[in-house]
Amino acid sequence: MKTSINGRNTDNVVDLFSGKTLSQLHDDRFIRLAPELDGLEILYSNDTSGDVLYSLQILAWGLRANGDVVALVPWLNDIVPCTDICDPLNGTWEGYYDPGIDEVFFEAPIHKVVELETAAEYYELQSEDDLSVIQEIPDTIGTHAVLSDNGFQSLTLTQVISWQLLQDGTILAMLADEDKVVSTPILPGDECLYPAQSSDSFRYFFQHQIANKIKAQDPEAMAAISLLVEQS
Repeated sequence: MKTSINGRNTDNVVDLFSGKTLSQLHDDRFIRLAPELDGLEILYSNDTSGDVLYSLQILAWGLRANGDVVALVPWLNDIVPCTDICDPLNGTWEGYYDPGIDEVFFEAPIHKVVELETAAEYYELQSEDDLSVIQEIPDTIGTHAVLSDNGFQSLTLTQVISWQLLQDGTILAMLADEDKVVSTPILPGDECLYPAQSSDSFRYFFQHQIANKIKAQDPEAMAAISLLVEQS
């Protein structure tokens, strides 16, 4: 069956960067987010981990236009579906993990699937403007953005306040412009917020544990930064 976007057949049009047809990209886009509030994590490995698995807190669960539900995590300079993680050491998703009951699983929890599907059906927001904001959720895992405009000679770490989901499925990390802060606490939707991805000085995302180590000049964390700089 042929698919179309705005009346145009997209089965034979391929995106240069992803290698997917435009219809695939349309179906893969995220249409609803649900914050992860129970401390669930992903497990991943890389070329140096051997039999060791690393864990990373899940930011949110995302519902795609095609009905799939997957966990989203801040990863390097983007927020990505956990199944798509990739880094200089060939990071690979290994599954989901519930530390409360020490259980590994591989499908999105049914309660999150129901939450997302119900919310998407209830709101069903549509806009002809791909850049319109259809949802904004708070950051609940302490994500920080690393900013540097001098080749990593100095770093600024700033906390991500919220994440915006746009009509086209793009997800943006919102940072506070300190010169525009009028009142505190700074909440999602505040006029002082701007997308990290729009800043020329934005480099990477880190969860709060690593961000705090970077602030403390921890040798292991600084070595990880050096590796990323070498790979960039």
